[in-house]
Amino acid sequence: QVQLVESGGGVVQPGGSLRLSCAASGSILHMGWHRQAPGKERELVAAIPSGGSTNYADSVKGRFTISRDNRKNTVYLQMPSLTPEDTAVYYCTARNIYGHASWGQGPPVTVSS
Repeated sequence: QVQLVESGGGVVQPGGSLRLSCAASGSILHMGWHRQAPGKERELVAAIPSGGSTNYADSVKGRFTISRDNRKNTVYLQMPSLTPEDTAVYYCTARNIYGHASWGQGPPVTVSS
């Protein structure tokens, strides 16, 4: 089973920035971030397979950056220029070489003045 430890959520003013981190245990292949805003369905924000190209939701493409440190099994989500529409619970996801996938607890991100 993949264990995930997330950090970096919080409250920020519009235009501000946050960086989310998620450390995973084991031999991880695929990592990513999803989010769920109040009253909305959960959606993919960004994904990054090991050694592969990144994938972003249209709503964050060109603004958010996903990256990973394979030595630390850690994925990051850099979120600049935040808007109230980015307010959501952000979930880290990871899948290991055995196909086991896990979801993190979800650090909340609130963008409000």
